[in-house]
Amino acid sequence: MEQSLNEIFSAKNEMVKKGQIVKATEKYFASDARTHDFDGTATTGKSEMLAKMQGFAEAIAKVNGITLHNASLHGDVSFAEFTFDFDMKDGSKILWHEILRTVWENGQIVEEQYFKA
Repeated sequence: MEQSLNEIFSAKNEMVKKGQIVKATEKYFASDARTHDFDGTATTGKSEMLAKMQGFAEAIAKVNGITLHNASLHGDVSFAEFTFDFDMKDGSKILWHEILRTVWENGQIVEEQYFKA
């Protein structure tokens, strides 16, 4: 039986909550996916997003917490509100409260945009 988009969306959120951000990108991003960050950073294509996520993940010294506050799916668009709390290898701390707006097509992410919450 084929998974529903709600099941796929929930599974992706579970991976993110576990800190499996790179694996979630590998599994759920379409090859031509585009991303747009709140700071103006954009990626075009899964390989570019994977490189970005791998570099970011490698810079994390400790995951203090990843919390999913809210999630919603309507048609082929989902929203997820997360707080990310990381200690970085350079000694800095990251505390992001953000909303991810995701457009899905055939069970894969074709566009994702990140907003400061």
